[in-house]
Amino acid sequence: MNKTIFITGIIFGVSAVILGAFGAHGLESLVDTDAIQTFETGVRYQMYHALLLLILANTNFLTEKAKRAVFYLIVLGIVLFSFSIYLLATNDLSSFDFKKIALLTPLGGTLLILGWLIFGIGVFRKQK
Repeated sequence: MNKTIFITGIIFGVSAVILGAFGAHGLESLVDTDAIQTFETGVRYQMYHALLLLILANTNFLTEKAKRAVFYLIVLGIVLFSFSIYLLATNDLSSFDFKKIALLTPLGGTLLILGWLIFGIGVFRKQK
């Protein structure tokens, strides 16, 4: 499981760098400044959580069950939060109205928060 978590963290990290470069250089003439800042928010949170996955893969403070729960919550949270932000930020470039999926963003954020909480609780319990 640790190798899977680590590789997933690497994939999310690499894709965050690529998407960040795309947002900074590829979108500048296509969308307004607010949309670029929104896109960058998605990239930033994706990178934060990619780093969290790298840490998660290398920690011994959690049980395997807790580690698996954190992993799934973080991955699903990244997909729902960051990727919905990417779609919303580039909404003007598509014929599909991505505002219809706007509720996925706070759902993804909630999953990220739950992942952090389970991580923290697991570390606290393991320390006892």
